[in-house]
Amino acid sequence: MTDLNENRIARFFRMMKDWGASDMHLSVGRPPMFRISGRIDAIRYRTLTDGDFRTLVEPITPAHIWQQFEQTGDVDFAYELPGVSRFRVNLFRQERGMGGVFRNLASNLVSLAKLNLPESMSKLIALRSGLVVVTGPTGSGKSTTLAAIISEINQNSAMHIITVEDPIEFVHPNKKSLVSQRELSAHTESFASALRAAARENPDAVLVGEMRDLETIRLALEASETGILVFGTLHTNSAAKTIDRLIGVFPTEEQTGVRNTLSNTLRAVVAQQLLRKKIGGRVAAVEILFGNHALAAMIREGKTFQIPGIIAGGKAEGMIGMDESLQKLVEDGIIEGIDALEKAVEKDAFRDWLVAKGVDVNPEA
Repeated sequence: MTDLNENRIARFFRMMKDWGASDMHLSVGRPPMFRISGRIDAIRYRTLTDGDFRTLVEPITPAHIWQQFEQTGDVDFAYELPGVSRFRVNLFRQERGMGGVFRNLASNLVSLAKLNLPESMSKLIALRSGLVVVTGPTGSGKSTTLAAIISEINQNSAMHIITVEDPIEFVHPNKKSLVSQRELSAHTESFASALRAAARENPDAVLVGEMRDLETIRLALEASETGILVFGTLHTNSAAKTIDRLIGVFPTEEQTGVRNTLSNTLRAVVAQQLLRKKIGGRVAAVEILFGNHALAAMIREGKTFQIPGIIAGGKAEGMIGMDESLQKLVEDGIIEGIDALEKAVEKDAFRDWLVAKGVDVNPEA
């Protein structure tokens, strides 16, 4: 790895920081592209060749990971450019050749307040046991939200926190807590094996980067049942669908027992989506469901379709529905009404609300 080659891609990373880009896409057959405020555009640069891609990317890729990429065509790792930022890297092969996506992780950890998340999210900082799931589509900011939660626990509580990530995105210095961060491939072979090991490592809290299979979900539930605080992510888009997914992944004969476990251990579900801000950048709209006796009964009885009613009736506890969150962002002048409508759950009702507010809405939106 030479400084000259490393500096070639470092120029692009510095541009990302200066321009406020969240992602960079490098793809053979296209110029480099930046995603800024949710929109992706090519920058002024030549079309990349296979040689260009190798010159830019191979020098910052650990040798064993580059070898794995050449063998499998798909790898993930993290790279940090001191003084600029940390980047999550995914390399893959595509029709025209090699490709890569570089997510700017913005080295500095941010607080829940700076993320413009509801104040009730701070209740998650005080939890000491149970399961918290942060859910949403890829690129919706789940990792950033969880990093903010872990950072605030780290600052305020003396705990042993274990994170299992693919790859490590935000580095947490030890403050009041001891934070042990493990990365797939580098430190453990899978989320499940790391969770099994965590049970012997005396944790108070465990963050599972992704609950992607039955074994991982099973181990996460078992850990939460033993009194450990477990944070995890899923790719569902609502609280109700999250609960259905957690239960539905199990064989039918196990689901009654899983419902009982989940009813006792689920502390919160946070479903989020990212939207463009009027002034540039992006902001999360969130649905928040907190565990209570009514929710526990619904889970046990398989009545997750009633969860929106729990959220609507739980405002005093800090719960909020997705459409209500979107409405607040519109009322606060943070996002455009038409962008909120695109993400709304009940689109007809949301369109009527926008019209009543005097927002010009395309009926076909």
